Order: sequence, then C-alpha cells, then structure tokens
Amino acid sequence: MTIRPIRTPEDYEAALARIDALWEAAPGSEETDELDVLATLVDRYEEEHQPIPPPDPIEAILFRLEQTGQTRKELADILGVGRGRVSEILNRKRGLSLRMIRRLVHNLHIPAEILIG
Repeated sequence: MTIRPIRTPEDYEAALARIDALWEAAPGSEETDELDVLATLVDRYEEEHQPIPPPDPIEAILFRLEQTGQTRKELADILGVGRGRVSEILNRKRGLSLRMIRRLVHNLHIPAEILIG
C-alpha cells in the first residue's frame, strides 16, 4: 500500500480509481485500510477544491414545505404574515426578518445559518 497526498486533479482521479478498485475489499483486510485512508484523503481534497455552496434560503424553505406537505398559506401562518408577504419573500422581493427566521427554525426546523445566508 503506497499512499501519497492528493495535490493535483490527476492525483485525485487516480485516488478515485483506486477507491473504485478497492470498493469490494474484505472487511478487516489491508485493502479496507487503504480504502479508508484514501477516502479520507479524497474527502479532504474535495473540501478544499470543490466546496459545496450553502443552500439558498428560499430554496430551503420551499424544499422543507414540499417535504412536510405544507402550503404557502400554512407558511403564512407560520411566519405570522399575509399571503402577499409570503409571495414577496418567495419571489425575493422582501427579506426575512429575525422574527420570521426564528419561526422557521422553530416550526420547519430549518437551520438558522441557512436562513441568514
């Protein structure tokens, strides 16, 4: 097992190919150890070179409404505003207030750091 740091896109591609080859390794084997180490290195490389942007607050709200089967009218009730205000918020014409963010965190369980973004 020869493992090197992943510094270039070529190193990254080689590590992915090796991971693919090791994927069915027997538990407890040297290959499984190599797989674990390579996966950690790939994860680190991806965090540095391919960061995932934070979710959009409005998309997060819409996604959560869809997940829970709630409507825009129910969102208005959660936020304590009228449907017109909800429309303005979802169409990005008006921002979320701190009070609205707190209500979304409490009722829809959307992390505040997403809504503040």
